[in-house]
Amino acid sequence: MTDPLQDPRFFADPYPTYARLRDAAPVRKVPTGSGGRYSYLVTGYAEARAAFTDPRLSKNTARFFADRPSPRDLHPAVSQNMLATDPPQHTRLRSLVTKAFTTGAVARLRPCIAALVDELLDAWPDHGPVDLVETLAVPLPVTVICEMLGVPESDRPLVRTWSSDLFAAGAPARIDAASHAIAHYMTDLVAATRKSPGETLLDDLIAARDGQDGQDRLTEEELVSLAVLLLVAGHETTTNFIGNAALALLQRPESLAQLRSEPHLLENALDELLRFDSPVGIATFRYTTDPLTLGATEIPAGAPVLIAPGAANRDPHRFPAPDRLDLSRAATGHLAFGHGIHRCLGAPLARAEAELALRSLITRFPNARLAVPAEKLTWRHTRLMRGLTALPLVVCRR
Repeated sequence: MTDPLQDPRFFADPYPTYARLRDAAPVRKVPTGSGGRYSYLVTGYAEARAAFTDPRLSKNTARFFADRPSPRDLHPAVSQNMLATDPPQHTRLRSLVTKAFTTGAVARLRPCIAALVDELLDAWPDHGPVDLVETLAVPLPVTVICEMLGVPESDRPLVRTWSSDLFAAGAPARIDAASHAIAHYMTDLVAATRKSPGETLLDDLIAARDGQDGQDRLTEEELVSLAVLLLVAGHETTTNFIGNAALALLQRPESLAQLRSEPHLLENALDELLRFDSPVGIATFRYTTDPLTLGATEIPAGAPVLIAPGAANRDPHRFPAPDRLDLSRAATGHLAFGHGIHRCLGAPLARAEAELALRSLITRFPNARLAVPAEKLTWRHTRLMRGLTALPLVVCRR
């Protein structure tokens, strides 16, 4: 059996593959890449939710790969970030940044996010073609997280390029090079921020490195790694969320019309949009520290486990008629942001950015339509992220 997640057709529409795998077994052993390596793929909802919280599934990639030689050259700031740790280290690192992404903190950012959305949409033509990904879904979250971290405007195109390269499936040299470039950039930005301090999130992290004593203090390596993670994770998921949600609505005029007539429904509709086409297809790496049984599948110790939120969110045992977008569905139990202690830290910010972007798009451009047939759209070739490379529209202001 070949790796089912490497078929080019998978990137355009992964859901038939997910359904076929889930119907056969919600947890199953599958080939991973080449060289005879295998992982256990979790496609069922109940099994995925359980896996997200099972302490026998570790994210400590440094420990897993310690005695496994690899030709890869990922910078440690990328390969050994907070997402690749377990408690108590994960708990300590996450506590240092949680306050910046609480619902209250995000609520204070909403006026700035709304103003940025208006600025981006003001630049759209009155009539004609526009790429929603390039002109809205990418610059909105990139600008927000760069502002939070104090990344100068002139450097943001580089950040976008490096971040995109980090998810370039099938291009290990490109990924490795991007990891070093963004880590070196962040090291320099930390040094510059120390010389000219301000009131950014990066300043807060530097204070946790320089101004604290005892076990809660950050090391310099942890400081750079945490900043890199926030920079990259702070916009990649949201870019895909906005693009996927916009496409889903544009393909379903009745749902779009419902939101146009009742825009207050959008906040709750976000959960169904996240469930329907999740911005994260496969969650980040985990492995078993002890043998365990997940679903009806026995998994030995030391085995990689891939949890697929994109598949779990289409499990008919949890969401009836899962391939239908239903804005009235109670979809709050979706796993698009993960679950448990590693649930996406930036979920409140991602929701706010997507809500404000989609609300303005719907009200300001009620006649927007796809500029090409949906089957002609191109998707990013990465199984980790699920997102469009471009979303060309034809727009017409009221």
